[in-house]
Amino acid sequence: MLSNSQTIQSFHSINCNGQLIDLTKPKIMGILNLTPDSFSDGGKFNSEKSALEHTEKLLKDGAEFIDVGPQSTRPNAEFLSSEEEIKRLGNFISLIKKEFPQALISLDTFYSETVKFGFNEGIDIINDISGGQYDEKMFDTVAETKLPYILMHVNPSYESMHDKTKFEDITLEVNRYFSEKTDQLLRKGVTDVILDPGFGFGKTVEDQMKMINEVDFLRFGKFPLLIGISRKSFIYKPLGKSPLDINEETQKLHLKVLKQGAKILRVHDVAEAKKTLDTFLSGN
Repeated sequence: MLSNSQTIQSFHSINCNGQLIDLTKPKIMGILNLTPDSFSDGGKFNSEKSALEHTEKLLKDGAEFIDVGPQSTRPNAEFLSSEEEIKRLGNFISLIKKEFPQALISLDTFYSETVKFGFNEGIDIINDISGGQYDEKMFDTVAETKLPYILMHVNPSYESMHDKTKFEDITLEVNRYFSEKTDQLLRKGVTDVILDPGFGFGKTVEDQMKMINEVDFLRFGKFPLLIGISRKSFIYKPLGKSPLDINEETQKLHLKVLKQGAKILRVHDVAEAKKTLDTFLSGN
């Protein structure tokens, strides 16, 4: 018998530009970094040819969402203005839409002006790592677009984004933050909200493992949960490994969060995540 939380979430869907995406079956979001300085794949996909080839691979491997990022948010990354983000994005979004019309594109930005640009280019989801805290116009802009919005838990300023904070109870803190922010969004008419606990952003290894173990308590039923742990340091650093050498450990954690109700996995290695998702769906 399903628990209350499972019953509530079973038929949730998000509206991407009029296309209803059913999240009863979890989905995979593939990462397309257009940056020269991302921590594990910087500079690999910032030409039109390489970006389109990588998008094709992500889709073939099983991604239903493509998360396009014009700016790295790793520690000590180069800070870009919205104008610089837009310049870097160029016509990548429209090219992807033309080449792969079935692709659902998420735009990873904390700037409202970049969101407006992306909306005009055809994006389907807004992925804001700042929870509206780094641009006061973000929530109003999200409401204007009527697109789904990924709300991430993070420290309140760009400068403090990666400052390690030891919370008294990380699960309680994240839920308090989600409650406050979703109330603001709902008041503005934003109903398609996806929650991201913010793995890799200003949290200790211990708190992040606690979140992994308490994923089921991080969701409010009516909002789907996105988990982004791909190549994150809280996994590879304690093991003395590199970001590219933790696939087995990552997939074990992916399976664990799927069993607790995660609806979207944001990943670099789509093929491996798809195997994990298939294992979860088969009940093995």
